[in-house]
Amino acid sequence: MLGLGCERGAPPAEVLALANEALKAAGIGGPELAAIASIDSRGQEAAVLALAAHFAVPAVFFNAARLEQETPRLKNPSAIVFARVGCHGVAESAALAAIGADAELVLGKIKSAHATAAIARIGLQKA
Repeated sequence: MLGLGCERGAPPAEVLALANEALKAAGIGGPELAAIASIDSRGQEAAVLALAAHFAVPAVFFNAARLEQETPRLKNPSAIVFARVGCHGVAESAALAAIGADAELVLGKIKSAHATAAIARIGLQKA
């Protein structure tokens, strides 16, 4: 699951480059993605929708209150993000929220000039 945060009007090419960087860093191929996840205020954002179309996966969105519930599991919580959107992280929180309680971050937030990306997957069960 790729979580994505971005500024309004973020260039789609920049967001795609960041997503590809995140996938490479996590050792995950684009065909392995289940969805692109973000905050609901980006539900009509061209870069988010273009990314989902590029990878042929759905875009899923969560409100700030739901993303805030993921704060204890974040690697990079941000007071600045909280002040702006009402949750302590978008990319990491959205990736975790999209999977649920069994999710784990395999790549904490990385940044470009106008966006952030993170990757989560279902955690491995321990015996």
